[in-house]
Order: sequence, then C-alpha cells, then structure tokens
Amino acid sequence: MTGQILGERYEVQQQLGKKAGRRTFLARDLTTGELVVVKLLTFSSDFVWDDLKLFEREAETLKALNHPAIPRYLDYFELNSDSLKGFALVQTYIPAKTLENHLTAGRTFTDIEVKQIAKALLEILIYLHGHNPPVIHRDIKPSNILLGDRSGNRVGKLYLVDFGSVQTVAATEGGTMTVVGTYGYMPPEQFGGRGVPASDVYSLGATLIYLVTGKHPADLPQRDLRIQFEQVANVNPAFADWLRGMTEPSLDRRLSSAQEALQALEEEQLQELSVPESHTTNSILKLGKPTGSKILVTKNEDLLEIVVPPRGFELSTVFLGLFATAWNSFILFWTIGVLAAPPFVLFSLPFWGAGFFMVYQVLSALFERTRLRVDRLSISLSKQILGFKFRRLGSKRDITKLEYIPKHMAINAQGDRVQIPPQLIISVGVQKLIIWAGMSTNHPNDITVPIKSTSEIEWLAQELSDWLAIPITRVANNK
Repeated sequence: MTGQILGERYEVQQQLGKKAGRRTFLARDLTTGELVVVKLLTFSSDFVWDDLKLFEREAETLKALNHPAIPRYLDYFELNSDSLKGFALVQTYIPAKTLENHLTAGRTFTDIEVKQIAKALLEILIYLHGHNPPVIHRDIKPSNILLGDRSGNRVGKLYLVDFGSVQTVAATEGGTMTVVGTYGYMPPEQFGGRGVPASDVYSLGATLIYLVTGKHPADLPQRDLRIQFEQVANVNPAFADWLRGMTEPSLDRRLSSAQEALQALEEEQLQELSVPESHTTNSILKLGKPTGSKILVTKNEDLLEIVVPPRGFELSTVFLGLFATAWNSFILFWTIGVLAAPPFVLFSLPFWGAGFFMVYQVLSALFERTRLRVDRLSISLSKQILGFKFRRLGSKRDITKLEYIPKHMAINAQGDRVQIPPQLIISVGVQKLIIWAGMSTNHPNDITVPIKSTSEIEWLAQELSDWLAIPITRVANNK
C-alpha cells in the first residue's frame, strides 16, 4: 500500500504492524506535511463485531485524552473503496523504538534506569486511572511502550501506545466483556474479561520483570500463579519485594493503584539511600550482594541457605607466622625434653597444644566451609573442614529477633580500646547466633564471616530479614 492515499489526505509511507483484521501504517499528512500513524480496521474474512467495538472505543478514548506521553487523536473516518472497506484512526507519530526493540537489540537497563521507567509509566497510569470513569489500558507490555533517546543521566522519554484494548469501568456495566491482553502480562482477573486499575499495575510489574531478567514472564517459572523471577533478576531485595507486590495474583494482596505503587517505590528508594545510625527496631538495610563476594545465598519459599567459603590464604598468613614460631619452639623443647628427663616432657606438652591449635586455625582458614540453613521450622549450622562436618547448632525454632551492630570501639578486660567488627545477632529462643566479620572467637555459636568490609554482613542481614519477615534492629554503639 506504499504511496496509497487514505481519506484523500494521508499518503502511506510504510507498514508498521499487522495482526488479524488490523494494520498500522506510517503516513504523511498531505495537508500539514507531518508524519502520522494510521490504524486500519478492515472488513476481512476474520472480522468480528467485537473488533469494531474496541476500535471505536480506542478512538473515543484517545479523543478524550491529553497527555504528552500518549499519542494524540487526529482523525477518524470510514474507508469505502472497491479494494478497502473499514475504518481508519489517525494519531500523532512518536519517533521512538519500543522497549521490546531495545531489548531484542541487546540493550540492558541498570537498576536506576528500570526505576526511572517504572516511575514514568506509573505517572501515566495515574493520569489514566484518574479519569471518571478510569481508563484501563489492559495491554501494557514492552512492545506497547516507546522509549526515546537518552537525555543526560535519564533513561529517555517514555510513551504508552496502542489503546486498542482499552476499557472503562462504564464499558463493562450491563454489557458483555471481551478478553484481551497478552499472556504473561495479563493478571488473573483479566482472563475473566474484566479489568480494574490494579490490572494495569500487574501488567507494568510484569513488564519490569522482563527488563530486569531479559525473559518474558511467560517463560519464567510460576508457583501459585506468582512469577518466580528472583533467581534470574539481579536486583536488591527491596525492589524485588516491590515487584512481587506489583504482580501479586490476588487483587486483595496486590498494590491496589498506580499511586500506591509509586509511593511504595519512592519510599523504597529513600530507605535505600539512608540508614539511620540510632537504635531503632524497624531500621531495614537495603542492599544487594556486594561486588566480588563469594558467599552463596540460595533461597526459595521453603528454605534459605547461606554458604560461607574458606577465608583463604590472606587471613591464614597471620596464623602461619604464629604457627611457625610455636611449632619450632615445640620441636626444640620436645627434643630437649626427650633427651633430658621425663618431667621436661610434661613441661613441653603445652607446646603440643599450641601447635595443634595453630594447625587447626590454618586448616580452618584454608578449608573451612560454613553453612547456615534456615527453614520454616528450624535453623542449623554446620562447618566442614577437609570433608569432616562439625555440627555446631542443632535445629531451633522461634527465631525472634535480628540485631545489626556496626563496627565500633570498645574497652576490653585489660582496659584497652579495641575495634569490634560488625555483627549480626540472630536470637533463637534463649540462644544467640552471631555472624561477624573477623577471625574466630571462643564463643560456641559464632560464625566467622571472612570479609574486608561491612557490606557482606549488611547484605546477609537483609537476606535474613526479607526471608524471615523480621525487621532488623540496628544498634548504635559509641565509637
């Protein structure tokens, strides 16, 4: 149809899209010289009257909308030639690629960019849902969202297009309902033919999951109708929680409106930027896995498992030096003792203990693997050195409290000021399990986490807090 003139005014330049009964063209308005988009609904063999109802509703909706991120209605007319019969809707042309195009071309989006996209689209939805009656798009997906060129540190201008599935609350009252939408992006209630403002919230959440995983939601596993994206997405726990709230299959548990979703997103970003230093029982750390961390965290609905690898040579070197001194002294005194008298043998026995302690510390640093396992009923801890497992904590219930203590200075028993590494204390009944940064202690329930900074401790605190649904108590200490 290239070169054909529609409605005695619009010259077709190229075809943009095609599906059953519908075609979309880029055309030039011969009156203004501007490029426009012309959508055609033709009376073909697969035409159904519901298509005409939706087409007319799209035209009426666009005519009533006025938003810079939504195509503007320009014209509507009937086609009645020998070769073409149907209706045409003309709207403004937006020179931008779809999110689908960008992803297919290999573009990826940072966490900041995904949140910018989320915020821009939520603001569009707030505008649509604020109409009386609310305008519900019902087909939000990557191919119906346009993204303009980058602007400074901004991801680019966002546009929401294709209102061919649009519905208003008034349209559903007293009439039949049409099932529209795209599998993977449709919430459960839309399969029944009805949409509500929260339906668009779900579809936007599913779209964002595609951005952070690179996979269509329909290609991700599901459990109880929930999209299981967490193992694929590299996002911080707070943002993952927000996405789960957007895509909750139950309307009663889903974020109920675009306004509520935007408020929750802004609160999540504020919490991510600032963590109070004073004692609080509701201070939640918002961190992802630190770059370069070798600690492994595996989690699903039934299990959270944290595996801490060996500390390695770097932390063991101090023990190697001490071990060399102690062992050489032991060999010297033992040799003298054997050659001298039995009482001296007894005198040299402490050097045996020192030698074996140093051997254990070196082996621990080089080969010890710590595994903390938590399920819905229990918590257990095991340490493995050279194939031998040492159980250090049996199964316990009633994990009641998580306390995070930052690095601080304290006075030891000798009256000296010493630096205390950061700690995470897990209260299990009357017992306390301590995860902390540094070398081994004499506390029977300590886990030594081999890190150089506090970031891994804070990350593990957040993982446990999210999974257990227990807030983190951040305890301030005098420095």
